[in-house]
Amino acid sequence: MDRFVSTFTNKIDAKGRVSIPAPFRAVLERDGYASGSAGGIYCYPALEAPALDAGGERLAKKIDGLLAGLPDYSDERDELSVALYGDVQVLAIDGDGRISLPEGLRTHAGLTTQVTFVGLGDKFQMWQPERFAERRERAREKVHQTRKLFGAGNRSSSDEDDGSEGARG
Repeated sequence: MDRFVSTFTNKIDAKGRVSIPAPFRAVLERDGYASGSAGGIYCYPALEAPALDAGGERLAKKIDGLLAGLPDYSDERDELSVALYGDVQVLAIDGDGRISLPEGLRTHAGLTTQVTFVGLGDKFQMWQPERFAERRERAREKVHQTRKLFGAGNRSSSDEDDGSEGARG
C-alpha cells in the first residue's frame, strides 16, 4: 500500500520523541525515505487545524504542484510558500523509528504526552488525541449531512429490505 491510512496513538517520551507507526514508515520508505539518510520527513503546522502535516517526497511534490499553479511573484504564491515551506521542519527518523518533535511544532498542535497519527492518503497528520476525537466527530457529522444532500443513506425501513442495494441503498 502506498497511502497513509488508519489511525494510531503513540506516546511522546521525555525527550520529545515519538515512534512513527510502522505502516507509515513503510509508506515513507517506498516514497524514497531511507533510514539513516541525510534527509527526513517534511513536517509543518497544519494551515487550518491545531495539528501537524507530515509526509515524504509525494507531499513535497504536491506542494510544488500547488505553487506551480500560481503566478510567479504573486502574493498568493508568496503567502502559500511562507505558510508551507517557511514553517517546514525536516525530521530524521532514528534507528528505532522515532522522530524528535521540536517544541514549536508540539506547541502548535498541543502535543504533550501522546500523538495521534492520522493517515490522509499522500500525507499524515499528528494530533493531540482528544482534539482529534473532536475533529473526527465533526468530520463524520459533516459527511453524514453531505450524504443526505445527495440522497444517500435513505434506506427504507421496511422489513423487505434484504440489503441487496449495498451501502448506498
